Amino acid sequence: MVTLAHISDIHLAPLPPVRWSELMNKRITGYINWRLRRRSSLSGDGLHNLVQHMKEQQPDFVAVTGDLVNLGLEAEANTAWNWLQTVGEEQSVCVSPGNHDAYVKQTFAFNAERWNGYMRGETMDSAPFPFVRRVGDVAIISCSSSVPSPPFMAIGRFEQDQADRLGRILRLMGEAGYFRVVLIHHPPNQEARSLRLGLRGAKRFREVVAEHGAELILHGHTHKSTIFAIPGKTGDVPVIGVAAAGAAQREDGGEDPARYNLFKIERLGTAWSCSMREFGFQRLSPDIVLRLSLRIY
Repeated sequence: MVTLAHISDIHLAPLPPVRWSELMNKRITGYINWRLRRRSSLSGDGLHNLVQHMKEQQPDFVAVTGDLVNLGLEAEANTAWNWLQTVGEEQSVCVSPGNHDAYVKQTFAFNAERWNGYMRGETMDSAPFPFVRRVGDVAIISCSSSVPSPPFMAIGRFEQDQADRLGRILRLMGEAGYFRVVLIHHPPNQEARSLRLGLRGAKRFREVVAEHGAELILHGHTHKSTIFAIPGKTGDVPVIGVAAAGAAQREDGGEDPARYNLFKIERLGTAWSCSMREFGFQRLSPDIVLRLSLRIY
């Protein structure tokens, strides 16, 4: 049995000191948004407690589906690397980056360099994504939808070259008998289409999964707990989003409070068993509780 934890949208706070020269681009809109809204919704103590609770479940592997930072400042890259070390060592944790991790053009380069082993694995060629981490009978396949976008936009992209590589990986891992878990920050569902927030290339992603199959797709970005499905080679593939790990408890019905998901995956003869438990905060309670338990396979 393999236990896989999924956490996303960390948005580490507080912000480091910001020079005005660093705000002469898209960052100014993100900075204003953070000052007006996110500063009050991000809780360092809550995030620490959530991660500690997750680690107490002793997962074999932790999947982080992006948005570790807020404005893409170089100082944030180091803060995120320090946080990743509290989650686990490089061999047991990986990152599928999000739109905030490529907030402006230069951001992704220093994040990729600083986070290094957390964003590496087996690849088909010299391209960094998708990469594969194998844990027992599970193949964790990390894609990237992380691209810079204009102000007031939070889109992702999934281009044809990455789709081609993902297709080859899904085929090879499927033929080898692995339970294939695909990570991507932006949701690929038809229902999640959005000109401002959505995944450009979502249809392409769905076509690859429909042709080659997968067992599970995990994403973040929406800051909500969601369960959908997209067509696969032999049936529907569950698509599961997790609420933002950096979200605090609020009574106003805004974002879902901070949560993480825990999957237990086991081969049963020629079939798979996969169950999910969602842990997190309630809106009015300081305790982390089991919110949902369901069988996926």
